[in-house]
Amino acid sequence: MLSAISASDALIGNPFASSAFDGGLPSWDCTDFIFAAINTSSSGSDDSNENNAKEKPGSEAVMDERKRRRKISNRESARRSRMRKQRHLENLRNQLKASRVENRELNNRLQLMVHHFNCVRTENDWLRSERTLLRQKLSYMTQILLFQQLRQQPFSSSAWPCNNVTPQ
Repeated sequence: MLSAISASDALIGNPFASSAFDGGLPSWDCTDFIFAAINTSSSGSDDSNENNAKEKPGSEAVMDERKRRRKISNRESARRSRMRKQRHLENLRNQLKASRVENRELNNRLQLMVHHFNCVRTENDWLRSERTLLRQKLSYMTQILLFQQLRQQPFSSSAWPCNNVTPQ
């Protein structure tokens, strides 16, 4: 039924008919109303509970006081809990940082050990091949010495070890 109301109706006093939508301010001013609402709401609910506690009879006032104290206690407990949680998270972050540093150090040590292991293995392989070469050389030298000893002795039956059998 709002469509039946005309903007020029003087009895209703339509505030939208003014120049409020043209960039100007409406003809009415509500700053006093807004400041009164802010002052009322900023006083807090605890003050209104205290006023209600004073107006109520004895047992209800005691119950309201207990509720108020309990609420304060719960808020303090929640604050302490948040602080504990924050300290715990900070401790976990510090442990994580320390673990990452330790992990990096251990990884570096592992890489160093792997490098050292590879160097030792390479050296071992080289030494084994050198040992094989030296054994071959020793075998050749032994054969040459034996051959030279055989050459220097006159050819007789005693030169051969298997012919050194004495008759009885």
